[in-house]
Amino acid sequence: IAEMSRANPSWGEERIAAELSLKLGLRVSPRSVRRFMPRPPGNGRGDQRWSTFLRNHAEAVVACDFLTVVTASFRVVYVLVVIELGRRRILHLNVTSHPTAEWAVRQLREAVPCTHGYRFLIHDRDSIFSKEVDRTVHGFGMRVLRTPVRAPKGNAVCERLVGTIRRECLDWLIPMSEGHLRRVLRAWARHYNEARPHSSLGPG
Repeated sequence: IAEMSRANPSWGEERIAAELSLKLGLRVSPRSVRRFMPRPPGNGRGDQRWSTFLRNHAEAVVACDFLTVVTASFRVVYVLVVIELGRRRILHLNVTSHPTAEWAVRQLREAVPCTHGYRFLIHDRDSIFSKEVDRTVHGFGMRVLRTPVRAPKGNAVCERLVGTIRRECLDWLIPMSEGHLRRVLRAWARHYNEARPHSSLGPG
């Protein structure tokens, strides 16, 4: 295993396990192969892990995401939330029945102040976040980080916020209209920013 790994540095444990099985008739699990592969010096990566990047740059990162809510009249309403990762503060929250790229641009303009110190915006690959939205964000002096396909952990803080909004607010009421939902969520956002404890930030 060590010899194959050194001779073929681009091969991973799956490939080596397959080669051993196919060519030599040795059935070894990829997990066992990993144990015997020589370890590269250091952490084996030339770049940071995603979790390390977020820890190092949390104060400069903003994330946004959409959630859907059904009103009492069975209309689907979309909620855009924008959160600052460093202090877990909701920067902006708004509601619409017809989300478009232009609407998203307006919301991001309202969310990010002119004298901001943010450097990155994380969002998923929703079609609403079009190239026009990304160009506008670039004009703010921020770099867009798109999450990988089917990887909710790429925007974990914002996904967690969406879950918190559902558990602590939306699971307890049925909004009557778009305006009613907007008023309720803005009141809840004030509670989230000013009164709710955040265990990830430590005591106090």
